[in-house]
Amino acid sequence: MLKEKVEKLVHTALEENNSLFLISLGVNSANHIKVVIDGDEGVSVNDCIEVSRAVEHNLDRDEEDFSLEVTSAGVSEPLLLPRQYKKNIGRRLKVTTSDDKFEGELVEVDENEIKLSWKAREPKPVGKGKVTVQKEVVLPYSDIVEAKVKITF
Repeated sequence: MLKEKVEKLVHTALEENNSLFLISLGVNSANHIKVVIDGDEGVSVNDCIEVSRAVEHNLDRDEEDFSLEVTSAGVSEPLLLPRQYKKNIGRRLKVTTSDDKFEGELVEVDENEIKLSWKAREPKPVGKGKVTVQKEVVLPYSDIVEAKVKITF
């Protein structure tokens, strides 16, 4: 009952700011509500506050006691939704599939797959030494086990 009510309140709050979207929503047995949001242009503290207020001000603590936590998707968290991939075009990703691991720049995203690009050193076809070649891979979302943005300083 509480979870359905919270879901409606969160969706209403997110409709007011179309750049924000829901990553996850959970309510445990102790009525701890955890809402994780992301945004096309990132998430500010004020965005979290607005969503938190939209939920908290519409729930009655006299009816049910609860705690509420609204956070943004952390930089170390894996990407889960196609919309998250779109906002990270141009960034370096580390992607694990069931068969392999890839690391490269996210260059394309659509509703079914992503494309990574990177440079690799390979032996020359003729003679000694190595040559730098451009590599690409197209990965359907269904093949991706985990994808994380690789932070470089």
